[in-house]
Amino acid sequence: MNRFAAVAFDLDDTLCRHDGDVTALYRRAFERAGVEPFGEPDELWPLLDGPPDPDDRVGYLGAGFARLAARYGREVDPIALAEAFEAVADESRVAYLPGAADALAAAAAAGPVGVLTNGPEERQRTKVESLGLADRVDAVVYAGDLPRRKPHAEPFERLAAALSVDRREMLYVGNSLGYDVAGAHNAGLRSAWLRADPDDAAAPYRPDYVVDSLEEVAGVLREGCGPAVESESETATGTGSETATGTGSETATGTGSETATGAEGE
Repeated sequence: MNRFAAVAFDLDDTLCRHDGDVTALYRRAFERAGVEPFGEPDELWPLLDGPPDPDDRVGYLGAGFARLAARYGREVDPIALAEAFEAVADESRVAYLPGAADALAAAAAAGPVGVLTNGPEERQRTKVESLGLADRVDAVVYAGDLPRRKPHAEPFERLAAALSVDRREMLYVGNSLGYDVAGAHNAGLRSAWLRADPDDAAAPYRPDYVVDSLEEVAGVLREGCGPAVESESETATGTGSETATGTGSETATGTGSETATGAEGE
């Protein structure tokens, strides 16, 4: 008997990440905007305010460019730089993270498989198609097109309905504590946190399982033996998005280049 009726995954920085030359993309953005380059991508990413806003990616990137320009004493139009960055970005340049194919196969052996991303379909479909995900999963929900995104329960409820399963019998795998883990618990799903760094702490969130790589997902599905995180807080449980605590910058667990070019909490 399967432990889970269905398994679902976050997309960016969980199943895949951007596979292009980010430094070259950064330089092309400056060239397109007609601005002499300053700084490096690794300096820009920490200046971004949390995970990308699917409704205003240009404003999100522009705020980061404004902070970087101030650091270098440059007077530029940060919105123009952000628009140029978006124009030269290639969303098809994505690749599976190690173990993703095996995790998807193990999930398919357990039952229906879904993907839930906070990004809009207009942006994320290119990634789904480039990865061939349509042939591997039974449903994809683009929360960026819904009234509410993760960590609200609604996107998870939509996915459970699309998979025709009771969401309480689903496992959701994601890299963000504040969006994936909190959202799953808000909707009544069990969660597996894909931890980017073994030293990362889950508090105040409470994932049901912790995996340090996607290779470990099969073990969770087969034996239900993923290590549960112990926490004094229960803030990730209950229903409703109000239980999801933490600011955007605290909940973005991916690295900078993955955040800007991949878009997670997507």
